[in-house]
Amino acid sequence: MRPPPHILVVNGIKVRRPVFLLGAPHSGADLLARALKRSPGFHVTMGRSGMAHVVYAFARKPSIGSGHGATRVIRDALAESWQVLPGVCGQCPPTCQEAGGVTGVGPCVATSTVTRFGDASPDLIYSAQALLRAFPDARFVQLIRDGRDVTTDMLADPACLAWFKPGMLAEDTEFPNPFLGVNREEHRERWKGMTTAGKCALRWRGAVRLSATLRQELPPEQLLTLRYEELAQKPAETIGTLSGFLETRVSKVALYGPRVPEVGTWRLRLRPIDLVMVERVAKEELTRLGYLK
Repeated sequence: MRPPPHILVVNGIKVRRPVFLLGAPHSGADLLARALKRSPGFHVTMGRSGMAHVVYAFARKPSIGSGHGATRVIRDALAESWQVLPGVCGQCPPTCQEAGGVTGVGPCVATSTVTRFGDASPDLIYSAQALLRAFPDARFVQLIRDGRDVTTDMLADPACLAWFKPGMLAEDTEFPNPFLGVNREEHRERWKGMTTAGKCALRWRGAVRLSATLRQELPPEQLLTLRYEELAQKPAETIGTLSGFLETRVSKVALYGPRVPEVGTWRLRLRPIDLVMVERVAKEELTRLGYLK
């Protein structure tokens, strides 16, 4: 039995049923975050520095995130991120500022309008268990996208590629390591010699395996899984499903920002040699999810 939730209060507002958006890199969590940020009552953050430090510490060393102190650490990080103060938006990354329509230093919301909190920091999926312990009433929305499209976008993203330097698998690295997709220590050298596309596929594979675990552990009223492809091709239906899950109105118009959701771009942008590697590394997951026949 889970312990009763300790209610966090931010700016005099009780944090109840916070929403966390999860997914592998470039799987669409940022698109949903944009929609939620512009929906009535929501205050959603995306990658504030304090939260980012915690997320990547938990991702690179899973034992930290499973420790007793992780609950307090992640609650404190979110409490700081969710503060609504003059100038606070100036501390947010450009993606968060743009998603919230901020043209100055903010804040992007007024405390009088906030009823729900959320976070869509990149790679938040690796902190899912710590978030659940910190907020037992939380709602999780996870995005699944074709690993070939994910790899294609990751290969064009310097922030993603920065994690693939050989030094990232240091001597003190813990295994299994879902963040880099490496299951055993004996695979360390093999990972270092892999192509960048292969490493991207491993990251996608590790993330979708975590997503599958969450689906087994959480009840349907607490976890919603959406497909990026449906979000792109049937936005009204997908947003309707999300609105029903969160029991609130979510803006569909806000989905259409600078980046328009696309499906199947790997067919034009992914080199044949990289496609072979991705389908070899992630064949099981691509097949299970229906992307590879």
